[in-house]
Amino acid sequence: MQERFPIRRRAPRVPLLCGCWNDTRFFWRSGNKAPWITALIVSVAVTAFGVLGFLLESNRSQKRELTCLALNVYYEARGEPLAGKYAVAQVTMNRVVSRRYPGTVCAVVYEKKWDRLRKRYVSAFSWTEFDVVAHPEGEQWRRAREVAEAVYFGRQSPQVKRAVLYHATYVRPSWARGRQPVARIGGHVFYE
Repeated sequence: MQERFPIRRRAPRVPLLCGCWNDTRFFWRSGNKAPWITALIVSVAVTAFGVLGFLLESNRSQKRELTCLALNVYYEARGEPLAGKYAVAQVTMNRVVSRRYPGTVCAVVYEKKWDRLRKRYVSAFSWTEFDVVAHPEGEQWRRAREVAEAVYFGRQSPQVKRAVLYHATYVRPSWARGRQPVARIGGHVFYE
């Protein structure tokens, strides 16, 4: 005679959150949904306005940065060949990346440091020291903007990869003594 073992039936597994889920479903079905839907709509609207504001502000900031870079290319390398314009723009962007300089293009372009010999603040780029500069216009300004955009967005491969300093060929600044130039493009000499 064969013994029969009683078959144990397992209770169905109940998920851990089953009780909470049932309570939530009951609350949702029996409660007033208007405040929840209103809160959802308001939060979506606030988020949308926040994202829109962020995008508009970042676009405005980006335009400001591009304008600063284009102004620097225009005033520093206006008479230079196209390669010289790209190199000046690249030096400006290299300074933005470097820890020794400010972190934005405009801050790099308009940076001033105290010069003990002259006993005054001196700008890194000479054109920013003038009280009045000619308004940029014409073909050179259009080209400076194109160069600035290409370098800012990384569309142009860098010619002076790590250069953060440069000077015109007709001057001999004291900081250049002992430094090895990395390139000479147009009327400028570039250094790391």
